[in-house]
Amino acid sequence: MIELITQIENPETRANAVKRFREKGILLPTFAQMRNPDLIPDEIKDKLKNIGLWDLDPLNLFRITWKNEPVEKGGGFGKVNYIEIPSAITGVKARIILMVGKWFPTGAHKVGAAFGCLAPRIISGQFDPTKHKAVWPSTGNYCRGGAFDSYLMGCESVAILPEEMSRERFEWLKDIGAEIFATPGCESNVKEIYDKCWELRRTEPDYIILNQFDEFGNPVWHYQVTGPALEEIYSYIKTPATKVAAFISNTGSAGTIAAGDYLRTRFPHIKVVASEALQCPTLLSNGFGGHRIEGIGDKHIPWVHNVRNTDLVAAIDDEDCMRIMRLFNEPEGIQYLKNAGIDPEVADNLNLLGISAIANMLAAIKTAKYFEYTEDDVILTVATDAMELYLSRMEEQREEKGPYSELQAIRDSEKCLAGQGVEHLKELTYPERKAIHNLKYFTWVEQQQKDVNDLNRLWYDHDLWPQLFNQAEAWDKMIEEFNDEVTQK
Repeated sequence: MIELITQIENPETRANAVKRFREKGILLPTFAQMRNPDLIPDEIKDKLKNIGLWDLDPLNLFRITWKNEPVEKGGGFGKVNYIEIPSAITGVKARIILMVGKWFPTGAHKVGAAFGCLAPRIISGQFDPTKHKAVWPSTGNYCRGGAFDSYLMGCESVAILPEEMSRERFEWLKDIGAEIFATPGCESNVKEIYDKCWELRRTEPDYIILNQFDEFGNPVWHYQVTGPALEEIYSYIKTPATKVAAFISNTGSAGTIAAGDYLRTRFPHIKVVASEALQCPTLLSNGFGGHRIEGIGDKHIPWVHNVRNTDLVAAIDDEDCMRIMRLFNEPEGIQYLKNAGIDPEVADNLNLLGISAIANMLAAIKTAKYFEYTEDDVILTVATDAMELYLSRMEEQREEKGPYSELQAIRDSEKCLAGQGVEHLKELTYPERKAIHNLKYFTWVEQQQKDVNDLNRLWYDHDLWPQLFNQAEAWDKMIEEFNDEVTQK
């Protein structure tokens, strides 16, 4: 049964949470405050001036926003952080803009998705931080964000992620005190993660699974926070001639792509493009395989993906991503770009794009070429995280392929940027969208015990998705009531 969280489910459990939060001095931000930090009380803003962005301080819950000042400590709030990739790099006329996730706590926006999953459970009395453990099944940043949020909310956390994920992720999770389960495989091995979840359900009754692939709090957060932030970026750069033409999102858990559902309410003509790895083209051709675009779990369609709202699918070669990663980060690559006339400030900030952000950029290039977009067309997308979370991948590439050079930079620029074509790009018809939606059956009904009637509701009930996305209005009222009780003497 697909249930909305709109009221208190267990008053006794909620009372335990209120007590824990009072003891630890924890307050929760509202979704309205995450959209607009101007609404955060001045007292909290003043305290944040002495707190580092990654510090394990409960007040950093109020930094779950796209509007953090881009500094590592003591920053306030300002405009949305973004970078525009110039046509001299992309080779297309359309303006390609990536919203930057580096300036979230943990360096990735997944702290927001995780908040959207855990906070509603706490304020409604479904999660008891005095006894329950929050389990975060993930292919990367989500379990990092979940472990961070759990710590700040006075909860114990459990991280489940593939054993082939980058070394930095495991080291950080260990440092924060999370219990870690490394499952077999790489990015694409999501079923193995789910299998571990079922094992924990059977053996550990106090472990509460917060699966980003079926928790609607994940897309709710992006609909309510990421979507409006993207719209605000457009307000900075729009002219009388420009229009928002497309929104690009790696599918991953199908959280971020929900920002496209919001943007369509503001720009009805927009094209929403789902990006995935060519080495595992699940949406494109029911394909399977392993790949290196970290942050994208695949081989299935997430329960929370509103496939009706997806217009195109673009599959990106992970080798192109690895080559652009070096072009944008090796000193020789950056110098080549500067010599080619790229603004030095832009060249020096290309490290704001992690591997999945590079995939989003390449999908944006494909989309611009496919629709023959002009300089009046704006393509919005997201840089989930930055390269600082993938330094071990750079080391691996150097060991495998040797030192980088200007000649290699030329090759990578020509092949992976200028040579990016419209192959492996599909504009979806109605039957093709429904076919993708129907793939949910095999994962969620056959394997994960979802109700087939709910599967049909997700396709046929046109009122359901708006109801799901707009739960945050009720959550904000519940958060305010919860905080009032926490602060009572």
